[in-house]
Amino acid sequence: MKSTNTSRPTYYQELRRKGYSRREFMQFCTMIAAYMGLEANGVAQVSDALMSHARVPVIWLHFQECTCCSESFIRSSHPMVADIILDKISLDYTETLMAAAGHQAEAAMEKTMKDFAGEYVLCVEGSVPVHEDGVYCCIGGRSAMDILDEAAKGAKAVIGWGSCACNGCVQAASPNPTGATPIHKLIKGKPIIKVPGCPPIGEVMAGVLVHLVTFGRIPELDRIGRPKAFYSKRVHDSCYRRPFYDAGLFVESFDDKNKKKGYCLYRVGCKGPTTYNAGGIMRWNDGGSFPINSGHGCIGCSEENFWDNGSFYTRIPNFPGFGIESNADKIGIAAAGITAAGVAAHAVASRVKLREDHKKMVDESSEKS
Repeated sequence: MKSTNTSRPTYYQELRRKGYSRREFMQFCTMIAAYMGLEANGVAQVSDALMSHARVPVIWLHFQECTCCSESFIRSSHPMVADIILDKISLDYTETLMAAAGHQAEAAMEKTMKDFAGEYVLCVEGSVPVHEDGVYCCIGGRSAMDILDEAAKGAKAVIGWGSCACNGCVQAASPNPTGATPIHKLIKGKPIIKVPGCPPIGEVMAGVLVHLVTFGRIPELDRIGRPKAFYSKRVHDSCYRRPFYDAGLFVESFDDKNKKKGYCLYRVGCKGPTTYNAGGIMRWNDGGSFPINSGHGCIGCSEENFWDNGSFYTRIPNFPGFGIESNADKIGIAAAGITAAGVAAHAVASRVKLREDHKKMVDESSEKS
């Protein structure tokens, strides 16, 4: 993603101008490399790229959404995460954060598309309504469909921020009156990265952009277009309540006092076992929390059609897994049975060992006499 325009400063130059020290810069590179799942030498790759590459132009569009993705991003745990994008990647256009408005704002986007054709990254926040010729979302007298089509043509890569852009979210819920559509169904012939979540984690968003800058290509994606570095594990796999699931200890209602003890939320509808997201590991708010921390089950927002997949408070009847995961209703019985069997086996083994030791002692005594 290296820019051919040498007049644009590098990320490192801009960060130093902003007042960050080299130590802070390297701390950021180490943090983001770890989040990206890189090996130790990946830190050097990230730092070298940010020190030598000119800033990549970014056009950030907002359509049918609530701006929670931008909110999540600017409240990330490390202040440099926001700076690296909002100030240092040269955010050429975004309706929410840019100072310009009206004709000046539109002129800024047109200039970026012209001067950096084939180089800029297009970020899209929100779904696109297609019914009634897109009349349900218009900006500057133009429909979201028209704006997206024009902006995508010259983009080097397209990133869908949040569930609205990636799967339609609540706007696309049945009966979907506006025809809200995720961007991958409208853009063709361009590499598209989906970063779902309502909202996604700020550090995940930064990691995707830094990967583009560092390696000059999009990150490895899963079968539905999400970066594997952040969407390869289920929330269930990294949840701190998982041991209680395995032990068959569940919250039975939202006023259940055992919720505070960390009991599993599966029976009150948690979709963690079928949701792929880094929320349980990276978390939001400076790494301090995620929905399950607050006592509310995961609603599965990073999965397709999550809004129409039944009530958020109805437990999943079954889900892919193995062993005791195959039927959570029987998990407690299974765990208890395994424990009882283990205790019994240990008792038998101990009894046999005692008999063998006793026999050995008797035999030794007989030989000495």
